[in-house]
Amino acid sequence: METEKLLCYGAMAAAALVAVLFLLDIVAQVFGGQSMLLDIMFILGAAFVLWQGFETSRELR
Repeated sequence: METEKLLCYGAMAAAALVAVLFLLDIVAQVFGGQSMLLDIMFILGAAFVLWQGFETSRELR
């Protein structure tokens, strides 16, 4: 059961990192800010993974 928790938390950490990076790209144009639509799509995808990770971590308790 410990491996599943580690994988779940690892996926949540990676999704949080992606969300923060692309949010920074929208706000401060860290990576040039070329495509705001692409930034929004990545943030939505990361938010979905975070939500799924949160729900899964609740089930693993």
